[in-house]
Amino acid sequence: MVFSFTQRQKLGGFLFTLPFIIGFILFFAYPFSQAVIISFNELVLTPQTFELQWKGLENYGYALQIHPEFSKTFTEVLMKLVVELPLIIGFSFFAAVILNADFRGRSVMRTLFFLPVVLGAGVVLKMEINDYSNIMLLHMQENSAFFGGAALRTFFEASRLPGGMVDFVVDAIQALPLVIRASGVQILIFLAGLQSISKEIYEASNVEGATGWERFWLITFPMMSPLIMTNIIYTIVDSFTAMNNELVLLIRETMLRGAGYGVSMAMAMIYFAVIGIILVIVFTALSRRTFYQV
Repeated sequence: MVFSFTQRQKLGGFLFTLPFIIGFILFFAYPFSQAVIISFNELVLTPQTFELQWKGLENYGYALQIHPEFSKTFTEVLMKLVVELPLIIGFSFFAAVILNADFRGRSVMRTLFFLPVVLGAGVVLKMEINDYSNIMLLHMQENSAFFGGAALRTFFEASRLPGGMVDFVVDAIQALPLVIRASGVQILIFLAGLQSISKEIYEASNVEGATGWERFWLITFPMMSPLIMTNIIYTIVDSFTAMNNELVLLIRETMLRGAGYGVSMAMAMIYFAVIGIILVIVFTALSRRTFYQV
């Protein structure tokens, strides 16, 4: 059988996506369906196995209306993302532009910028969370003379800035270590995108007399817009599913020592639904302003 060029392209695309499809069915679809079922039931352990007792929407009502920490922690996680998302995208784009320049030691600098990704791996991050010296260091940083939250807030309030701006700036400064740590993958994506832009385009703009500022906003930024959207979506998912995410830890704590598996799965389903809605809104809003080079 002889396949046409279009058929070979479709077949190649299917074969490349086949490992993901198999993994999705085996390692996500089935566990996810089980989690949905458990969220409407109460899981009762027996000597041999477990039983499900139908609860309907009671678990969801308990999570949203009765549980003392779920709604509060959920709001804090969302507000944390609002503060950190523009900082992560801005810092990673800025770092990628610098690392794309031609200077001595560029490979070493790229390694250093990606090193936080390795240090943020699951096992290493868990060791750091349980490391008392690391906890003491964070406590000292929060209570330092100037970089503590209270001192920073007093400094900016003395400048008579609006209260909302003061809150954002203080939260942004305190989140800088986490921003740098969470920017490794985004820097690599932006760097790959910058290196894919044809040099002939910049040479043509130089012939036309374009300034560096004009080249950035009229060439670099539009051509990087698909990767900006990619990194925004990646950052949202990464932030919501991080191992040290307060809501993820709360759901785990509820499952093991709290109201049980049913309520914890209901919390997880609410969390999953909200993440999905946020991603749809972000993708819809950004895709209209994204430039795709043909």
